[in-house]
Amino acid sequence: MSLRDAIDNFYERLVLDAIDATREDADNADYLTDVMCVALNHLPARYYRHAIDMVFFLTDEELKGMKEKSLAEVQAARDFVREHQRN
Repeated sequence: MSLRDAIDNFYERLVLDAIDATREDADNADYLTDVMCVALNHLPARYYRHAIDMVFFLTDEELKGMKEKSLAEVQAARDFVREHQRN
């Protein structure tokens, strides 16, 4: 196992969940990948090694706030990517 595979950014999962929650029929993989990149660039990195560590150390309120931030950033990223699509 490499060091690269040993850690994850918790916001990646939250952004994926927010993308799934706001998915539209017209969305394609390239668009959604751009949305994910833009959203993640506006969120802080929150790295962890073991998922159980995040669950143990996060309060319910902190997790709720992180989910809300992720959803807001995905919605903003959707608008940004739509307005700046490559032709």
